[in-house]
Amino acid sequence: MTPAQPATLRERWLLRRNAILADPRFQRWSMRLPLLRGTAQHHANEMFRVITGFVYTKTLTAVVDAGVVARLAAAPASTAALAAGAGLELPAMQRLLSAAASIDLVEALPGDRWTLGQRGAALSSNVGALAMIEHHKLFYADLADPLAMLRTGRGGGALAQFWSYAEAAGRGERASAADPGTEAYSTLMAASQPMVAEQVLDAYDFGRHRRLLDIGGGHGAFVAQVAARHPGLALSLFDLPPVADMARQVLAGRGLGHVGVHGGSFRDDPIPPGADLVSLVRILHDHDDAVVAALLAAVHAVLPAGGALLIAEPMAGTPGAQAMGDAYFGLYLWAMGSGRPRTAETYQAMLRTAGFGRVREVRVGLPMVTRLLVATR
Repeated sequence: MTPAQPATLRERWLLRRNAILADPRFQRWSMRLPLLRGTAQHHANEMFRVITGFVYTKTLTAVVDAGVVARLAAAPASTAALAAGAGLELPAMQRLLSAAASIDLVEALPGDRWTLGQRGAALSSNVGALAMIEHHKLFYADLADPLAMLRTGRGGGALAQFWSYAEAAGRGERASAADPGTEAYSTLMAASQPMVAEQVLDAYDFGRHRRLLDIGGGHGAFVAQVAARHPGLALSLFDLPPVADMARQVLAGRGLGHVGVHGGSFRDDPIPPGADLVSLVRILHDHDDAVVAALLAAVHAVLPAGGALLIAEPMAGTPGAQAMGDAYFGLYLWAMGSGRPRTAETYQAMLRTAGFGRVREVRVGLPMVTRLLVATR
């Protein structure tokens, strides 16, 4: 048996702090002192939100699925009308609307009528958020028994089945263009991409480059937004062959038939050459370290001197959004069966190992949505 290491000063302080905070006498005493009462109430409220957060999430899902958000986005409506539209009895809709009002999704009007609350109004036009609410049903099914999910091992549940097309591609298999997993994945990415693209395009000047290659570009949602801002920039994307086939049709329908589309797997096939800017938008955290390291090295090899690699994705350790990294993405990627949340510092180290000489972080408006690293060859 290995002897216990002597406790550090920090460890002794943490153990003492935790013993004090767990003492019911201290808890009662802190609520009586004006200087400590506010802090105690804040932590009590935050703990209650953690305990009850799943209920709020399910309230949100129910309001969206019942058509309440879409109906109220068009015009105010009565409880009875909303109940009829959702196929619910009046008391059930009253209970749902009261719950939704408590988290600012809806707001009551005179005459038993309702309109959207501030959060509901912002949600109603956010196609990406609405797509994620639907997608999260798979994740929540896995989280119904989180210990079972962890004991089963990575990728043993419903979410992994959704992502199975990517695993098949990693084994060298070619999914059908009609594969529902491929179509659902690309649709989700296209719906949720705009909020990420806006952050990236506002922060980085693509106009300094000649040609962009977007790896894992899906149906071209990101390159389409780049094209709208920088019409003189040559554009191309690289994704799995069935996704690339659909991308050609989607882009042509948007008047972007000139965008170069390359089919292939970045795990197995060469990266298309010729770009002086390569983008990886929400790609790396989905993959394990060996895959990421190989991809970064392959991008470095294909870029010209002075060319740049742009990495945009949510990252662990983001100030003000720490739980997003390790709590949300940590468990999501476990259920998915691939990848892990990484800090910006981890990516910077991996980029330097891949050969990039200069790596910098570019500030974005909403780092919780994405952070942005630029590495120069």
